[in-house]
Amino acid sequence: MMHDLDTRLRLHLRSWLGRWPATELVDVVGSVKRVRPAWDGRIVPLLGVGSPERVVLSVPPGWTPILRDRVGKAMAGRDRWTDLLPLLPDLLSRPDATVYSGVYRFCAGPTELPDAGVWVPHDRPEVPEWLRPFGHEVLIAFDPRTGEYLSGVGIKRHDRYGREIAVGTEPAAQGRGLARRLVAQAARRILAEGAIATYQHSPTNHASAAVAQAAGFPDEGWRSLATS
Repeated sequence: MMHDLDTRLRLHLRSWLGRWPATELVDVVGSVKRVRPAWDGRIVPLLGVGSPERVVLSVPPGWTPILRDRVGKAMAGRDRWTDLLPLLPDLLSRPDATVYSGVYRFCAGPTELPDAGVWVPHDRPEVPEWLRPFGHEVLIAFDPRTGEYLSGVGIKRHDRYGREIAVGTEPAAQGRGLARRLVAQAARRILAEGAIATYQHSPTNHASAAVAQAAGFPDEGWRSLATS
């Protein structure tokens, strides 16, 4: 049975982070997924997703008690969870750590744009190197005259209900609307398969923001954060 979109998002974030929704301003949760390889084989020891009101901060189980205590003290008297971001390196006892924060988007209905690509196996010879680590099938727009690669989408399969879209376009092919069409096309497939389509980008990446917005991924004020 197909789950509604709110349910899919909740199931995905609960699986990915260890809990959802947050029960307090900053909800520190221990999850074994923080010590296991992610979709690309890397370990992400700290991962968070926050709505405008609250955030779930997912960490290895052994970190939970001390970090929860430190966060509670650091956030006393504050009413915005984003105030936590500059404090995290010291709270983690890693003053040189970099905290990556991004705009977190999800799609309730892709924009009705025409398809721009075809799904092909990730290990086909014509698939560019950056798309190969995604595995499975990737979505590619080829030049109809020459067959050259122009733009492509890979899917980060975080869990059964969460599929994150990544897109890249060759410089010579930019400005044709290929990226937004591919993202919308990929989102339609993800939703048809019963998952939620998500998209992340840096707050300063205005081109990526424009692609997401045009494809049907609005900025609802949600943010993500991670450390490596």
